[in-house]
Amino acid sequence: MNPAIAGSARRLTLTLAAALLCACTTLMPVQEGTKLVGQPKAAVQATFGPPTDIFNLPDGTSRWIYSKQPLGQYAYAAEFDRNGNLTSFRNVLSSLELYKAQVGTWTREDVAEHFGVTRLPVEYYPRMRREVWSYRFLHEDVWPSLFNFYFDDAGILRQTQITPDPLYDPDERRR
Repeated sequence: MNPAIAGSARRLTLTLAAALLCACTTLMPVQEGTKLVGQPKAAVQATFGPPTDIFNLPDGTSRWIYSKQPLGQYAYAAEFDRNGNLTSFRNVLSSLELYKAQVGTWTREDVAEHFGVTRLPVEYYPRMRREVWSYRFLHEDVWPSLFNFYFDDAGILRQTQITPDPLYDPDERRR
């Protein structure tokens, strides 16, 4: 075989293999992240790139958030132990995770640490005296929705609410 053709075929094969590997990481991040449990932070960053948010938690552990917001419906949390090794990787914008928010107890910082900083515009309703952070997600893994966190002026979570996502409402898109 001609060496030039063989070299081109090899490069094409390597390019396709790299593209398939990236596609797997993009299409199935929880499965790919779970395979990395026990690995150091460098392995997670090599696979997923730099995180959108980094939180050093009081117990010495850390959490990296990989947010697909503002238009995506997922945010992935990579949890690391005190030695910097991955202990879990999961989607935190799921119904079960969002329901963990504790009204009257959690603060803005707790919500940011658990779900990442909101990438949607922060709203303020003066009559309610509430600041609202919203996150896109699939309610019950089916319905495009917004999960809204309402904070009082002291930054305490006072209410949560699920609303349909207007981005997926055909009537809203025509406006």
